[in-house]
Amino acid sequence: METIITIGICIGVLVGIMLALNIINILQAGSKKPDGRTMEEIIGVDPAKATYEDVERLSRKDKMQVFYAAETPEFGELEGEYKAGLLSGGVLGKSSELFTHHVFPTGKITLGTRWVGKAFTKETQLTGRGYNLFTKKNRTGSTDTLRIREIKTGIGPTNIGKDGKLSFKIDYRMFNSGAVKSMRDELRRINDNLYIGAGYMGLGGGSINPAPFVLMGPPTSYVGADK
Repeated sequence: METIITIGICIGVLVGIMLALNIINILQAGSKKPDGRTMEEIIGVDPAKATYEDVERLSRKDKMQVFYAAETPEFGELEGEYKAGLLSGGVLGKSSELFTHHVFPTGKITLGTRWVGKAFTKETQLTGRGYNLFTKKNRTGSTDTLRIREIKTGIGPTNIGKDGKLSFKIDYRMFNSGAVKSMRDELRRINDNLYIGAGYMGLGGGSINPAPFVLMGPPTSYVGADK
């Protein structure tokens, strides 16, 4: 009986810690409303010349403000395979990084994998599809590219910000199961070769607790998901 009580207390403590960390992470993202600054004022450089490094050096709060200030892409302009970069920040930044690289690919712990991109193609005037790209190191030392974690895409009102704008929206429901089924991403344009995104999933609190990232072009050709 004492063992059961001890286990219950430990579980309760762990749940309490995770809840507290998620609340801190949410607060570190700042207001869901844009603060009125332009992308140039936030980033400190002309958005047309901005790079991943320019966005990465910002605080978590300012990274989200870049997302709110960025433009809605035209549907269809995202076509092909884009390189990806995670944006650091927040008390849960490191755990989010570890999940993205080593759990997100297959749902199991895979230490030899890394998330490296996303791909998109247009299916109709309003909808599209795509997949995520990962690298996987083999025992021989070679590296394979995995095109998995398929997605559906479209343009719609943001669920992340309270700015009344549209985002390029990415939905995982159709092709995925488990925790990834609840995952959603939104993208906006900084310039023609740099898009800022924010992703969230039900397990981490949903849209109130987004994890920012970027996609970088120019894109290469759309290959298609692995069979």
